Amino acid sequence: MAKVIERTNARYEVQEVEFGEVYKWRPGAVVVECECGKRSSLTTSESDCDECGDGHAITVREELEARQPGDETLHPWRYVRERENAILPF
Repeated sequence: MAKVIERTNARYEVQEVEFGEVYKWRPGAVVVECECGKRSSLTTSESDCDECGDGHAITVREELEARQPGDETLHPWRYVRERENAILPF
């Protein structure tokens, strides 16, 4: 059984570019301490311990699904108010 140490929510990171902004997706991650003592940052696509190979997919999935981000986190471009004359499709 793995012990959850820390959790990072899924989100978009806003990057400034020459003609506006680009949104880069960052998936949620969970830092777990495995029974072997190794701490690893795991996601739903990479959920095995690098040291011993134990799978922690259920623990990672339960932890990340329990705290789903809200609409503003999932669709930040819908909430942009700072640009003049910005027309954003929904």
